[in-house]
Amino acid sequence: MLDLTLYMSPEILAYPFLFIAIFFETFILVTFLSKPARLARARRGTSNYTPRVAIIVPCYNEAATVGATCESLLALEYPKDKLEIILVDDGSKDATPQAMAAFANNPQVKILRKENGGKHTALNDGIAMTSAEFFGCLDADSFVASDALREIIPCFSSPRVAATTAAMSVHQPSNLLQHMQNAEYIFGITLRHSLASVNGIYVTPGPFSLYRRSVIDEIGGFRKGHQTEDLEMALRIQHAGYEIENAPRARVYTKAPTSIPSLIKQRTRWTTGFLRNALGEYRGLIGNSRHGALGTLVLPIGILSILSGIGLFLVAMTELIRHTIVAFSIRNGIPLSYSLVPRAPQLDWFYMPSSFYFGLIVLSVIGSISMMLIGKRLSRTPGSIGKGIAAYLLLYGFIAPLWLMRASYDVATNTKRSWR
Repeated sequence: MLDLTLYMSPEILAYPFLFIAIFFETFILVTFLSKPARLARARRGTSNYTPRVAIIVPCYNEAATVGATCESLLALEYPKDKLEIILVDDGSKDATPQAMAAFANNPQVKILRKENGGKHTALNDGIAMTSAEFFGCLDADSFVASDALREIIPCFSSPRVAATTAAMSVHQPSNLLQHMQNAEYIFGITLRHSLASVNGIYVTPGPFSLYRRSVIDEIGGFRKGHQTEDLEMALRIQHAGYEIENAPRARVYTKAPTSIPSLIKQRTRWTTGFLRNALGEYRGLIGNSRHGALGTLVLPIGILSILSGIGLFLVAMTELIRHTIVAFSIRNGIPLSYSLVPRAPQLDWFYMPSSFYFGLIVLSVIGSISMMLIGKRLSRTPGSIGKGIAAYLLLYGFIAPLWLMRASYDVATNTKRSWR
């Protein structure tokens, strides 16, 4: 008689999710080796082209960090007469105005105070204060390497390039959760570099993304974008037929949440923003071959990866509960006196997991670690990543599904949250 137990195993449900993860990791790694990606890596920040650039720093209650952020911008290796810094106080209620005032006499710095209207309004007001050919955004809790701008400018050699992203990592990670995020951000360095070579970038993060002013004037300024204005702008750029590049050696360091609740809150906002933008105003991009890899691969897999993360977590929890019940059932049949006798643990290699399911998990983990190591080497980000990789493998699979499920629930029920 046909044994149906194999087909009833929850592991079977995990196979499609693991295949999606491995397929996408393989795509990224193969794309990394492609000719366009190799040519992009050969491009160095040695161009004599130094257009006028304005960096806008939107601030809301950033008194503790805005000074160091501004100092890092003033230390950029770029002609002083070609670089201006615009600090925008978006109605802060702390000492942010006083922290900004320390730069009031610096000829490179402009300061604007406005009523609170959200980050997108702060960016738009900052743009209105400059006539620079390019402008950038730097979150007030982030800090740039001195050569970052020179690494980014050559990416605009083509007039079709409307924006360029930098290489992000966590600023001085101190606990295990921040080390986990640092490994994830460095994973993202490889991801964005590969996606840029097929024009598949769908978000221009707040930490030091640069924009071509003429294109933004053409397609319109920043919008609230479901509280993810950087993602909405990137999708609008792609929808208009322009390109988004990446400068993998333009290093920028950003503060990261220090607790699980604050991390879940941040990532829920990011994920709901992605889903609401991608499935809302820009759903026409999904599956659209006119937009290349972005429409046919990146956005569909981005949505599937959310479902995969939730699915794998539920399968893992189901298996954990099932094995726990089996273990208790077996233990109940063993005399208590025998079970309490201390015995040296023994390892029998015969019982080591060797299933196809386990092999897929190993392949997925190897792919993730490879992308982290490549990202660190590519960006030349200083410091060790060993603790970050260990923290990522230990924690990420348990924490990420929490924000994925919360975000999916919010989108499905049209729940709106306050993120302050």
